[in-house]
Amino acid sequence: MIALLLGNFVLMAWHAKTADNQSFIRVWAETVANFFQTPVTTITSSVSESFNRYVTLRTAQDENDQLKQKIQELEVELQGKQGLAAETERLKGLLQLKQEGKYQILPARVIGRDPSNWFNDSIINRGTADGVKLYMPIVSNGGIIGRVTAVSPLTAQVTLVTDERSGVGAVIGEVGNTSTLGVVNGVKDKGMLEMRYVPGTVEVKQGDFVYTSGQDGIYPPGLKIGEIIEVRSGSSAISHTIYIKPSSGIDSMKEVAVLLYEPPPRPKFEQSVPNAVKDEKDKAKKPAQ
Repeated sequence: MIALLLGNFVLMAWHAKTADNQSFIRVWAETVANFFQTPVTTITSSVSESFNRYVTLRTAQDENDQLKQKIQELEVELQGKQGLAAETERLKGLLQLKQEGKYQILPARVIGRDPSNWFNDSIINRGTADGVKLYMPIVSNGGIIGRVTAVSPLTAQVTLVTDERSGVGAVIGEVGNTSTLGVVNGVKDKGMLEMRYVPGTVEVKQGDFVYTSGQDGIYPPGLKIGEIIEVRSGSSAISHTIYIKPSSGIDSMKEVAVLLYEPPPRPKFEQSVPNAVKDEKDKAKKPAQ
């Protein structure tokens, strides 16, 4: 009996129609289906969009990493070319120095510097096998660097002009055009030079250039030392204190040149007051710094 009633209800529902003449069962089925389909569709769409965004971001990240790597490679290549161009310019300067100079030069490369004494000493890759001797000047196309104070067959130690123990005979202005002489020494740990013994009554201006005088028996006359950047004026009783910026780029030097120069021998006197003239043997025992 119950089965007959249930079957009758199903048949009535199957043939029942809505107001717009649609099957009642179909309407209910579509309603139930839509109830479950809508969230499923929403979730599926969200997952699909999230995955697409992830793929897009991942692709963009990979492209960004590739671009960064390419930029780094180009920067390294550019730095290499700039370094090569700078080295070429320095070598051209040494070649020009050789062509214009009165003295024979030997190109050399700086192969060592002590970080704790940056402005005192350096090592070059030339030695006695190349004709290098003690006291020979080291120069660049900008001016003097220093002098050889120790030498081996393949290398040499150079004491820089910025070393406070170094002394260079100097003249303000080009040799022959001035008589303002003095001595140039390094200023400790400053990379600068100081000129002393210039009379306080002599006019000295900032921007004047200082050259070697040739009177120290090491450097030939006329080599540029640097430019005056400060003058502490003296008086008739006190000499000027003059500060000079080296013109040779000592702080970043890489290629230099050994000036194959030996000063003319000092005159030998037939007579002299005792201890007034240094013995050559004593000089050999105590080389200048």
